[in-house]
Amino acid sequence: MLKQKRPVFLNLTQIRLPITAVMSIVHRLTGVLLFLALPFFVYFLERSLQSQKEYMSLREGMDCISVKIILVILIWSLLHHLFAGIRYLLLDIDIGIERQSARRTAWLVTLFALLMAIAIVGLGL
Repeated sequence: MLKQKRPVFLNLTQIRLPITAVMSIVHRLTGVLLFLALPFFVYFLERSLQSQKEYMSLREGMDCISVKIILVILIWSLLHHLFAGIRYLLLDIDIGIERQSARRTAWLVTLFALLMAIAIVGLGL
C-alpha cells in the first residue's frame, strides 16, 4: 500500500528562526513602516515651516505620550533599517558572510539600533 503524502500542519509559534532570518524580516517590516510614515513626515514638515505658531503647535502636540511612543518606534525603525542595510551591503561584498560572523553582526545591529534609539530619545524627548 502506498503512503499518501499529506500536508503537514506547521505551528509557526514553535518554529525558531535564526537571528539572521529574523533580521531580514524586521528589515523589510521597518522599510514598509518608514515608507508608510513618509507622507506624515512630509505633512508635518510642511506644517512646521508655515509659521512659528504652527511649529509651536506641533511641539506642544509632541508632549502627548502616544505621540512619543510612535516617535520612539519610528526612530528605532529608522536606525534598525539603516544599520541592517549597511550590514546587507557589507554582506553583498562578502564581508561577514560566514555563519558565525553573520549571526554576530545581526545581534550587533539589533543591539546597536536599540541603544542608539534609547540614547536619541533620552536626549531629545
